[in-house]
Amino acid sequence: MINLSMKQLRYFDALARTGHFGRAAEDCAISQPALSVQIREMEETMGAALFERGSGRVHLTALGAVLVPRVRAILRAVDELGDLSRAAQGPLSGRLRLGVIPTIAPYLLPALVAGLARSHPGLEVAPREAVTGKLVAALTEAQLDAAILALPVSEPSLASEPLFTEDFVLVRPAADAGKPVPSAEALPKMRLLLLEEGHCFRDQALEFCKVGGVTPRTVMEGSSLATLTQMVGAGIGVTLLPEIALPVETRSAPVSVARLAAPAPARRVGMVWRRSSPLAAQLTEVAAVIAKVGTALRDQSKGV
Repeated sequence: MINLSMKQLRYFDALARTGHFGRAAEDCAISQPALSVQIREMEETMGAALFERGSGRVHLTALGAVLVPRVRAILRAVDELGDLSRAAQGPLSGRLRLGVIPTIAPYLLPALVAGLARSHPGLEVAPREAVTGKLVAALTEAQLDAAILALPVSEPSLASEPLFTEDFVLVRPAADAGKPVPSAEALPKMRLLLLEEGHCFRDQALEFCKVGGVTPRTVMEGSSLATLTQMVGAGIGVTLLPEIALPVETRSAPVSVARLAAPAPARRVGMVWRRSSPLAAQLTEVAAVIAKVGTALRDQSKGV
């Protein structure tokens, strides 16, 4: 009988996921030599190499690749045992691994953490910021308990709970404050600044700007909403921001805010988790708290 420890399985999963001993050790909060020792012992137990070592990244061997889905299934099952115990204890407590997309995280997280501290004093929020695709993958692999992102999510294994809906608002240089608000048809003809590929907010903004099948004339990319807003303040172009970001981003740049005519572009923000999670009932309660926090922040932004 092969005797592998849960520690070795988690280290194997981290190394398979990152392809790098240093990053895997960082993810597991241990030293790189300690992780290397555990991986080597696991390979000795298996009687074969699981990784090909190179000068930089490491690669799975054929055996290692076969082990990946099996190891992750074991880790998911063990995590769910812990979740069953937490679910039986009543209100959610302990560590909540919560993913949040970058166009929500900086604006919602501070108030969210404070709100959950009041409603669930035994809960420790461990946030992770990443784009939607990475969060969905982390959820399905049980590396996260839940995630906050824009709905809908097409992954059938995930359940969702709507939190709030917010409009997209046009942000222009301060000098444009008195100018008429452009129509949806006119917006694609302007120099439009958008987030780089991978962000769902970029796709949502582009979808609105393609009214009548017209692609925006000029698209410049930024890595964050803060970068886009500063570029607008420098007179480079215009951008769209979600309402929840307005109070933070517009206070540090010379920009003006304009509400687009109805039907304005908007997004529905929600919280998602695995349908199989034993914590589903408790996560629904947490989502209700987050919904109140997010709705309050959105309503405050309407005065910007």
